[in-house]
Amino acid sequence: MTEQDMIGLALAENFAGAVVVDTKDIVFDPIFRPCCEENLCGQYGVNYTCPPDCGSTEEMERKIRAHKKALVLQTIWEIPDITDNAAIKPAKKAHNAAQLRLMKKFREGGVPGFLVGASGCALCSPCHLKNGEPCAHPEDRYSCMSAYCVFVQKLAEHCGLEYDCGPGLLAFFGMYVFD
Repeated sequence: MTEQDMIGLALAENFAGAVVVDTKDIVFDPIFRPCCEENLCGQYGVNYTCPPDCGSTEEMERKIRAHKKALVLQTIWEIPDITDNAAIKPAKKAHNAAQLRLMKKFREGGVPGFLVGASGCALCSPCHLKNGEPCAHPEDRYSCMSAYCVFVQKLAEHCGLEYDCGPGLLAFFGMYVFD
């Protein structure tokens, strides 16, 4: 499967943007880790894919940089109030579900890799970590851009994608990391 095939599949899944970048061009900044530590999403310490269980900022950066390419994925949603979690949550869920469908197609097409989501993994609810059990989906689980400390605004600019889409519109980003 070529990079153009991957982009075509992403656009067919209704992603607003899909751009392949070299992982060496991704900007990481550990200043984003405190966003996770604030625990606004409620997953800090109770989800394998969220801090502190996902790994240190250095480990997360190394995990991405161990691969050559990333397909950056963007969805854009009509959400008038960016503080409206009731509207944001289903949009993020739909974004990540589309990424999971893509991951399956990419893997079936001979392109192994892993996802970086618009939020932490929600394959199990609750995460098995809450009960002290091992992860049920270690090959499919995904951490969010913040857990990896990806500077999403700089990544969007590098890709030529809108980060701030204007009033009433909210963009979500994720990646499929591969070689």
